[in-house]
Amino acid sequence: MLSKPTILLVYTGGTIGMVKNFETGALKVFDFKKLLQRIPELKQLDCNIQTVSFDKPIDSSNMDVSKWAKIASIIENNYDFFDGFVILHGSDTMSYSASALSFMLQNLKKPVVFTGSQLPIGDLRTDAKENLITAIQIASLRHKHQPVIQEVCLYFEYKLYRGNRTTKISAEHFNAFTSPNYPALAESGVHLKVSSEQLLAESPDNDFTVSKEMDPNVVIVKMFPGISEAVLAAIVAIPGLKGMVLETYGSGNAPSEDWFISILKTAIANGLHVVNVTQCSGGSVNMGHYETSTMLKEIGVISGADITTEAAITKMMYLLGQDISNTDFKTLFETSQRGELS
Repeated sequence: MLSKPTILLVYTGGTIGMVKNFETGALKVFDFKKLLQRIPELKQLDCNIQTVSFDKPIDSSNMDVSKWAKIASIIENNYDFFDGFVILHGSDTMSYSASALSFMLQNLKKPVVFTGSQLPIGDLRTDAKENLITAIQIASLRHKHQPVIQEVCLYFEYKLYRGNRTTKISAEHFNAFTSPNYPALAESGVHLKVSSEQLLAESPDNDFTVSKEMDPNVVIVKMFPGISEAVLAAIVAIPGLKGMVLETYGSGNAPSEDWFISILKTAIANGLHVVNVTQCSGGSVNMGHYETSTMLKEIGVISGADITTEAAITKMMYLLGQDISNTDFKTLFETSQRGELS
């Protein structure tokens, strides 16, 4: 008889781990060791659940590279002892964290599922229970004694997405996330339906490793009509700046004025990595399709294709943390590492 899969639940912070004091209305973190008392339905799942929590759970607005390294370390230290991991996280920066972890966890062969909620776990109308129960169920899925999911995912409101393909679209609705350029990996209804053809292909038989070197000397610049020469010049002159994600119009278009191209050309020549992503909610950068993006391509701006801004900035941090040349950086960025671009 096969043993039940064992899932490690990692609480970093966020609304999902809160309970409300019904007298004062204030929210407070509840003791995750008493999780089964709070959600007795978990006992019906065909798996064993253990929990670990950040010593001081954080609002996800305070997430940073050191805390990504902490999550990665928890997974690394427990990788051989658990069959899957569910990361409970605040929704505001969850897409950034899921993207970052997808790059940090190399040769991953087990599920890492991020989830959270819009309402606290003790709220009468909470979405926390369904998100948590199904995320654990997904992390427990097996086929021929192997995990069905072998990548970093995000589960929210009946849909499982590839983590580095997601973006948060609503601060109010339970359906808070979308994956604009890649289909859902699974959908929860009366039955849990997994789209096997959408899953990341199994990684080679290399050992699981964790890369915690993430370089935060990066910036996101969103194009807008009227952006000034002084502002862009000041940004590229930031001491220690190594990378810029440029959110451009449509399929990768930006101003074609001489000053704009000149600033970027000089910055790139001085070693700044500039990646072009679209500020549209869906679609892809196609530099050279219009005249206004041809010059960007010629001066060495890197194409982000259909990558999300969240995945672009975390991939940039990850690649900058590796010891690679400028030429290799461009090649690696424009090549899918974890299914983050098509």
